[in-house]
Amino acid sequence: MRDVIQRIALLGIALAILLRGGPAVADEVDQLAKTLASSSETARLSATVSLARLVDKRALRPLVTALHDPSPKVRATAAAGLGKLKHKASLPALKNASTDDTDALVRTTEREAAVAVAKANDLMDDLPAESPDPAKPVRHTKGFGHSPHAVRDRPDLYVLVKSSSDDSPGRADKLMRKAHADFVKQELLDSFKAAPQVTLAATEAQRWGLDPRTIDLSVTKMEVATVDGNVEIDAEVRLAISDDKGKMLSFVSGGAKVQVPTAKFNARYLPTFRKEALEGAMRGIFDKLLDHLRQTTQS
Repeated sequence: MRDVIQRIALLGIALAILLRGGPAVADEVDQLAKTLASSSETARLSATVSLARLVDKRALRPLVTALHDPSPKVRATAAAGLGKLKHKASLPALKNASTDDTDALVRTTEREAAVAVAKANDLMDDLPAESPDPAKPVRHTKGFGHSPHAVRDRPDLYVLVKSSSDDSPGRADKLMRKAHADFVKQELLDSFKAAPQVTLAATEAQRWGLDPRTIDLSVTKMEVATVDGNVEIDAEVRLAISDDKGKMLSFVSGGAKVQVPTAKFNARYLPTFRKEALEGAMRGIFDKLLDHLRQTTQS
């Protein structure tokens, strides 16, 4: 009982720390991600807490990795961080962890995080009504030591992101178009990296006998208009799926809008609003993209 109480207290402290948030820096994320390979539980927990506090999409991948940590405290903190981040790409990993983890308290945290992510993205959580048998095999390792290895699900898709461009009508200059193209490409790569069913590595694809599917991205619409007292940023993207020989197999498209009251609109933040619209478009089509990729591999 004492052990349970102490664990609850530790989890409570870790989760409370997450409420404070803060700016994200790419170098900081990289350094914290490296610390997750430490043999020290204290160091890994501290790194996970810091990653969760960033509330930045760049922390998504290391937090998903931390769901496989041998420490229940680290796994629970990672789950809470993903729940606060609410990135759609973390949902598959959270669902799996919420049924596979051997620790009941951690499973509860992972389940709550999965529900929060699903709700934030208007998705069904599809989680079982009851907790699974804690004796079932788990996917995380028993210890890191100096050679960390996180066991992940076998991928069933091998994807290559070939090109990205902004082909939207309008007078956007080359620099802005490049920024949009780079942004949507990174969004897609981040989503793929966080999805356990996808690999971007040729060596892993060869191991499992997976044929590549190539994706070319294009921003097809980026418009700014005033609608009913709001400044509306409307973005659309299209993804073309091809096989390794360049044969076109399928298209996936979608869009999203960001609205800002005209009275509060500041043109200086327009680039940020454009990126928010693009991010929404990419998130909105990711599940559909996975379905299309599977259909092309099965045909």
